[in-house]
Amino acid sequence: MSWDFNDDRPIYMQLMEQIQLRIVSGIYKAGEKLPSVRDMAGDAAVNPNTMQKALTELERTGLVFTQRTSGRFITEDINMIKNIRNGLARDQIEKFLHNMERIGYTKQETIQLIEIISKEMK
Repeated sequence: MSWDFNDDRPIYMQLMEQIQLRIVSGIYKAGEKLPSVRDMAGDAAVNPNTMQKALTELERTGLVFTQRTSGRFITEDINMIKNIRNGLARDQIEKFLHNMERIGYTKQETIQLIEIISKEMK
């Protein structure tokens, strides 16, 4: 998964979101040790201080924790990861439904269209 950034928001916030996405999608697994700040910053092509800030913010949420002298790890709390995953999915669905309403679709029409497209994709 590549690191993609926009100019509309601070990079550290985008890093936080992308790390969260990597956790909920299973790229980084529960209890797994994260790569070093320098390695992650190099991979994302950002300043290590920016990556440090993103990881510190994720620590505040409890999604990531530091073990002294061992590095940073993903939480082992599977329920927390599931809740974050469900929250991210809910946000995407709400945005999608809002955008569909903006182009004139009712929720029922949107659901019908999803069912049609889903059948076509099989």
